[in-house]
Amino acid sequence: MPFPRSPRRALLPLLLVSALGLSACSGLGTLPIGSDGPTGSATATAAPGGTPGTRPSPAPSSTQAKPAPSSTAAAPSVSAPASVDGRPTVATALKQIPAKGRAPKTGYVRTEVFGAAWKDVDRNGCDTRNDILARDLTAVKYKPGTRECVVLSGALAEPYTGTTIHFVRGQGTSQAVQIDHVVALSDAWQKGAQELTQAQREQLANDPLNLLAVDGPSNARKSDGDAATWLPPKKSYRCAYVARQAAVKLKYGLWMTQGEKDAITRVISSCPTQTLPAA
Repeated sequence: MPFPRSPRRALLPLLLVSALGLSACSGLGTLPIGSDGPTGSATATAAPGGTPGTRPSPAPSSTQAKPAPSSTAAAPSVSAPASVDGRPTVATALKQIPAKGRAPKTGYVRTEVFGAAWKDVDRNGCDTRNDILARDLTAVKYKPGTRECVVLSGALAEPYTGTTIHFVRGQGTSQAVQIDHVVALSDAWQKGAQELTQAQREQLANDPLNLLAVDGPSNARKSDGDAATWLPPKKSYRCAYVARQAAVKLKYGLWMTQGEKDAITRVISSCPTQTLPAA
C-alpha cells in the first residue's frame, strides 16, 4: 500500500513551475527610469542588439529639415578701375581705408566733441544748416533782410526716398527736411575721430561733403548707422551714398568695420565705376 503524499511534496511541482516562469521573464529586462511606461513621458532608448522591451530609435527621416543658410552674404569681388576721369573710384578708396572694430563710445557728447550744431565755419554769414538748404533745394525763397541767408521755403528732390518735399520754415514744419551727417558723428567718433583735434572734428561736423538735406523720418531711421546697418530705401541712390561715406572717411582718416566694407563692396558691385564726390 503506497504511502500517502505529504503536503510539502505536493507543493514542489508548483514551485518548479513558478521558478521556470520567472527565469523566462527575466529576459524581458526592466524599463529604465523615465521610460515610456505607464506613468513615464520620456522616450525609451533602444538597447544594443535590439533587446526586447525597449523602443528602437526611429529611422532618420528623408525629409529632415536642413539648417537655414546664413543671411550674411559674402561680399563679391569687384573689378573696378582705379579712377574715372581723374576721380578715384570707391573701390580704390576702400583699399586705402583700414578695417577695424569699433572703439568704445565713451566720452561721446555731441556738443562737446564736435561743437555746437550748425556753426558758420566758412564765415560767410550763414550757419551750416542754411548753407546746405540753399545748396540742395530749388525754388528757394529767403527771409528778407538776411542777405539771402535764412531759407524760408523751397523744393527738395529727396535723395533717400526719391520723393519731392516742399520745405516751409516754421515750427512744426522745418523738421520735414533735416540735414543728415552722411557719416554719423557717433559712428565717426567710434572709428577714428577721437584721434582728431577739436578743430578737425568741428570741421567734419560742418563739412558740406558730409552733409545732405534729406527726409526727416528717413534720417531718424538711419540714426547713427553705417552702411552695414542702413542704406537709403531708394536703391538707385545707394552707389552715390556709399561713395560719399567713403570720401568722408578717407578725407578724415577714419576707418570702417569689416562688415561696413563688405556692405559697400556689395553696393558698388553694380556700379564699379562709381567715383568719389568732389564735395
